[in-house]
Amino acid sequence: MRRRDFISLIGGTAASWPLAARAQQATMPVIGFLDTRSPDGMTDRLRAFREGLKDSGYVERENVAIEYRWAENQLDRLPELMAELVRRKVAVIAATNNAAAFAAQAATTTIPIVFLVGDDPVRLGLVSSLARPEGNLTGSNVFTGELTAKRLELLREIVPGAARIAVLVNPAYATTTESTLRVAQSAARDMGLQIQVLNASTSREIDAAFATFVRERPEAVFVGIDVFFISRRAQLVNLASRHALPATYPLREFTEIGGLMSYGTSIVDAFRQTGVYTGRILKGAKPADLPVVQATKFELVINHQTARMLDLTVPPSLLATADEVIE
Repeated sequence: MRRRDFISLIGGTAASWPLAARAQQATMPVIGFLDTRSPDGMTDRLRAFREGLKDSGYVERENVAIEYRWAENQLDRLPELMAELVRRKVAVIAATNNAAAFAAQAATTTIPIVFLVGDDPVRLGLVSSLARPEGNLTGSNVFTGELTAKRLELLREIVPGAARIAVLVNPAYATTTESTLRVAQSAARDMGLQIQVLNASTSREIDAAFATFVRERPEAVFVGIDVFFISRRAQLVNLASRHALPATYPLREFTEIGGLMSYGTSIVDAFRQTGVYTGRILKGAKPADLPVVQATKFELVINHQTARMLDLTVPPSLLATADEVIE
């Protein structure tokens, strides 16, 4: 081969490499990921989501791309973010809480959607049946609303003298709030508890709610499940600690930073399941043929150090049944 031909061959091959890489990237399936929060504090959940994808044979940036859309706790941005994903023609959408699922459902009837919600998806109107979802949606239910009564029972155990419980909810998430209050009020009547409901949709309103708690001194505080509250967990835990208020929370993330007690679904495990279903749909499965997954893993986490600071004696039965006791 002549030197000039050899150089031309090498040059032509080198020039084709980026073109091949771009072509591969262009044919790579794209997942739309929609969440109402910011990516801060989501590291473990995103890792679990990617692990679920890997279980189905997909690795980000190797054979699948992910377009992330974060609403930064501004719910009015969700329709715009969903419109972007629809225009991007993503292959499947992972909607990782109630509000994101509603926005996805409203935006498309053709793109498959994998949701992760905290209430019965049939009651929410996302699917017609758990066993046969029909339509373009399926996903997981983590039972956060249904666990309300159990959380009240556990709070009564750790604060046995409690007669008046303050319940903090976010009215911006109307469906979840309605479910929480319905169950809480029914359970409170059965236990002979008095419930005081306070609303908070902003950081300032959280401060105002705790100012009310300080004035009226309920024996304990029940923090409702809410993605905004999760994003403000440090504020909530710090206020409860500062004012010596025993409080129960819906997820372990609160207890890990000093909250007294949490009881709820393993959200990390639920994110992994969301990744698994997303991968299965990429492989060709239809949402209508994938039954809604009901959470089966629940966690009771007690912060024993916080209990001591509050001068509470944790019953041995609670310590024995806790999935984790933080000392």
